[in-house]
Amino acid sequence: MRQWMVDPKVMCRKHLLGEHVEHHMFVGTINKRISIDGYLRDNLLEPASLHDRHDELVAEMKARGYNHQSPLPTVMWWPREIPETKIDKESALKELLRRCPECAARYATLYPASPK
Repeated sequence: MRQWMVDPKVMCRKHLLGEHVEHHMFVGTINKRISIDGYLRDNLLEPASLHDRHDELVAEMKARGYNHQSPLPTVMWWPREIPETKIDKESALKELLRRCPECAARYATLYPASPK
């Protein structure tokens, strides 16, 4: 599980829907009081942005004509104060574009003059 935290328009269908479902999984994990320390340590989760990021993903899903029917549940319990972790967005974008030719093609179309 991870949050990419890149512009959702760049993401292929698989990564867009994948990050969306992972938000639901993160909230479920937190609500079950399962540790998220590894995700925080590995720079894969920004807990404070879960709901806002979910909304960004949903907006892009709807813009593409997808039928979103899964509101994000409320986080009912935090293991401690919400950590101030932030995803390194530049590094996440580079990793996404390295891994996925479809995302790389979408990026090149949206930002033709930008280096990867």
